[in-house]
Amino acid sequence: MQKFLGGIDYPASKEDILASARDAGADDAVLDALGRIPDREYDAPTAVSSAVSDAQ
Repeated sequence: MQKFLGGIDYPASKEDILASARDAGADDAVLDALGRIPDREYDAPTAVSSAVSDAQ
């Protein structure tokens, strides 16, 4: 998942993260996982990864 989050400028909203991952060619599994994270601002890729883990 981290390879799809590489070009994002943080802080980033959930919508920004989803759009960037989509543009980077993320597959449906990654987009589904990102779609389940809370709708808030994220300050780093590690925060996104943590939110994905918590949302599963």
